Amino acid sequence: MKKAVLCAIGSFFSLLLIQAQPLNREAAHGENNPYLIGKINREGLSNAGYAQWFLGNKRDYVPKPEVLKVVKEQLNDYTITLFMGTWCGDSKREVPRFYKILESVQFPLERLTAVAVGREANNYKQSPGGEQEGLNVHRVPTFIFYRNGKEINRIVERPIHTLEEDISDILKGEYRPNYQAVASIHTALEEMGLKKFQKKSKQLLARTKALVDSPYELSSYSYLLFTQGKKEEALAVAELNVQLYPEDARVYHSLGNRLLALERNTEALVQFKSALLLDPGNEKAKKAIRALETKEVQ
Repeated sequence: MKKAVLCAIGSFFSLLLIQAQPLNREAAHGENNPYLIGKINREGLSNAGYAQWFLGNKRDYVPKPEVLKVVKEQLNDYTITLFMGTWCGDSKREVPRFYKILESVQFPLERLTAVAVGREANNYKQSPGGEQEGLNVHRVPTFIFYRNGKEINRIVERPIHTLEEDISDILKGEYRPNYQAVASIHTALEEMGLKKFQKKSKQLLARTKALVDSPYELSSYSYLLFTQGKKEEALAVAELNVQLYPEDARVYHSLGNRLLALERNTEALVQFKSALLLDPGNEKAKKAIRALETKEVQ
């Protein structure tokens, strides 16, 4: 009983801490490159340091009036959570446009939660309040649309057509977002667990081939998993990516990096050599090989 009470008290204070976090907090990247982190709002994006791209891109965007009319009729039934990076080029382009659309259809901004995520290895695409947890935010910006508390759909990184047309398609139930391969792999890991995921790799390979568009998709997702401490899951995704793109040097290099970070140096060396075989001019692979071979000699 005492333990349960202590857990409840801990959860209560954790919730208070999250709620008490200041809006528009800045973090530093080097000496002269601050970025917003945690919950933010339109005013924070309009302040010095962000205003040039935010206000400029919002002003210059002209959404299609006929599509806005459709959006305006239904969007107020939704709440939206936006994840972005003020350091991210895609976010700088799409987020001001998104705000322009919301303002044009008079969407109440209290129904929008905007979260800025980090860019460092220890907070990569994460917020201090943990708002991204369990949501598979692997690309920014990500716009998640909810109705009655349930996720209906999302726009990931960039629209398929235009933002307002994509929103309209979501409202009509006719939308298929980018990065379906990552969504599928994420769901498989969540539902199967790592061991079953590894056992089912052949079935997953066939399914993922039909969804994946480039080797960058799973390489990026693997790195994100690694920064979140899910190192074996990151490795499993990197290994699957090699099977998907066996002729691409970059996937071997990415797998080599994951193995190297786990201090599995012999296996990492094999992957870097595979990358160099496919891309003889790969200087990064050459450097990694020299470093590992020197370490072995010592």
